[in-house]
Amino acid sequence: MLEVNKITFSYGNTKVLENISFTAGIGDHLSIIGESGSGKSTLLKLLYGKYDLDQGEVLWNKTKILGPKFNLVVGYDFMKYVAQEFDLMPYTSVAENIGQFLSSFYPKEKDERINDLLKVVELTNFRSTKVKLLSGGQKQRVAIARALAKAPEILLMDEPFSHIDNFKKNSLRRNVFSYLKEKNITCILATHDKDDVLAFSDEILVLDKGIIINQGSPQKLYNTPGKIKTAAFFSEFNCFKSTHFNTLNIKSNSSEIICYTHQIILDNDSKSKAFVIDNFFKGSHYIVKVNFNGEAIRFNHFEPLKKESEIGFTVTQFSEL
Repeated sequence: MLEVNKITFSYGNTKVLENISFTAGIGDHLSIIGESGSGKSTLLKLLYGKYDLDQGEVLWNKTKILGPKFNLVVGYDFMKYVAQEFDLMPYTSVAENIGQFLSSFYPKEKDERINDLLKVVELTNFRSTKVKLLSGGQKQRVAIARALAKAPEILLMDEPFSHIDNFKKNSLRRNVFSYLKEKNITCILATHDKDDVLAFSDEILVLDKGIIINQGSPQKLYNTPGKIKTAAFFSEFNCFKSTHFNTLNIKSNSSEIICYTHQIILDNDSKSKAFVIDNFFKGSHYIVKVNFNGEAIRFNHFEPLKKESEIGFTVTQFSEL
């Protein structure tokens, strides 16, 4: 089990993380989300032992993770870290990079291991290609495979699919996260992409300015985000203040509620009236932007609505702030 106990860290006089605590069990998938500069990447580096903590401790199965003051070589054999900058050998092949730290004493087993990982990251046809000839996304996939080569107990990944195009990204996510679950490898993932998180995470931490502002399962945080920055990560949403509750037929003790665009429906019998400003095609639907009492509101609809026309709408679900 990974145990993070009240850790604090600063760059010089600038505090980056403060009083961070959480746990992750064997085989768990924990995602860390937050805006750029919220401390996601720094937290992963602290878990890996790249920096020394100001306060607190990090333990993996009761082994204390220590920084460069205590370790001549950063890192531990049971833990691998896939950074945003992948440190590959450019003039050797993809296979040689993946097998870099594998023993050559049993060449057949080594070769089979490399082939298995090439399938996971969908690079079988690039086995003999020199890394310098690969795209950024392909290099990122090599870095993931190399991190998995020696079967780590825990894998830390910082934006692992950020360089990978949409043609490959979805299938690659499924391959990698399924492989980690199958092998019971704990995964700690820092990302800005909700598609890395919703379908695969067991738990989510939301960081904001170096502190945890929200924590829970994907279902819990999506359905009851409780905070604007949590909702904003998942989807477009609307805010309504209590002065609008009567018009919207909403009963809440909160002073403000939020609802996603799919939680508003067209309802011309409603007393909540608005005027259409614009329509935005999203593939499976349109997002309709309307003026409601001087405020811009957005909701999903299966077809565009005539600009400047008056419509009625109903909020079907909401979450309190």
